[in-house]
Amino acid sequence: MSKVIQLNALSHHQSESDRHAALLRSFAQHRRFGDDVFWLKENAELLNILECTGVILAEDALEVHAGFYENVGKRLGFFPQYYRFLLSICLDLEDLGMPGAKSEALVAWVKEQNLAGAEMSDLQRGEARRLMLRRSCDPLPGDAGLDDRLRAFVNRSATFVMPNKKAAYELTHTIFYLSEYGRKNPQLGAAAKQSLDFAGTLAFLDQNADLLAEVCVAMRYIGVAPPQTWEIWLTRFTHQFAVETGPAVLPNDDYHEFFVCNWLMATSGQNAFAKRFEQTRLGFFRPSTSAGPLREMSECMFRLDEKRCDDWAKMRPIVEQGLPEEAFTILDQAVSASDDFGLFFSGFSRVGMMS
Repeated sequence: MSKVIQLNALSHHQSESDRHAALLRSFAQHRRFGDDVFWLKENAELLNILECTGVILAEDALEVHAGFYENVGKRLGFFPQYYRFLLSICLDLEDLGMPGAKSEALVAWVKEQNLAGAEMSDLQRGEARRLMLRRSCDPLPGDAGLDDRLRAFVNRSATFVMPNKKAAYELTHTIFYLSEYGRKNPQLGAAAKQSLDFAGTLAFLDQNADLLAEVCVAMRYIGVAPPQTWEIWLTRFTHQFAVETGPAVLPNDDYHEFFVCNWLMATSGQNAFAKRFEQTRLGFFRPSTSAGPLREMSECMFRLDEKRCDDWAKMRPIVEQGLPEEAFTILDQAVSASDDFGLFFSGFSRVGMMS
């Protein structure tokens, strides 16, 4: 009978390099297998976080990916639909210290096949360009307006006053690509800051740590300090994650939330991945949290119909009425943390929309 062990304590007796090596081995060999696209996704995300936060790995830490690296060209030729995952993993392995220079040939082949030309969205085209420019190759040299279109999306702040997780994640990823994960000025100003403030306010009201952590990282990448209220909550949330190990642990867990919360820890100068990890199957489980007031706020505004207005000062007593104590506290914190909650609420209220 398999047993599950919870590992909640900080890693007092495990070095940072050992923690990284254990994470790499667990995700490479013990959670998913073969050519599962979810294997590609998980490993691409972990390697990306380690690479963009400047982690120095032990010499043998990447040996667990030696087999993948040896056959990456064959995989790309058979699975061209996953070229962005495969390029990301190969590029990060090399930039983290894997001996070899396969990515240059892979990038050249992807350009020859015009795989970026099959992308349906500017966000995917932006990711492809960001990846391939790491080896000095622009897959879309004729698309001079791509970055401007991405900036126009970021700067349309009205998009982000309404609950739309897809748009919010596209906002953060657009900034990741434009800034090359914090390596260059993405040429974004006050409108981008407002968009992130709106998206972060919604995420905080929803107590969505995954999205809020990405918003905070994106803020730092445009040179803006996130609200302390958000980062204090995320720090506490991150430390409360449970890490489980054993054959019974299933990979349908909260690993992505764990990843991005620790990415924020590293980006904000705190200790990241500060748990003890075994070099075996690991599962990551978020702490239970109080429900945020976002749903109740939306339902309240919808029920009011033509009686609602966009003035937060007038609507606040009505919105707060009947909220549970925990939700009331979260709303109060969200109001204090936002640069201009009244402006956010004006859009959130949807006054004057089609009836």
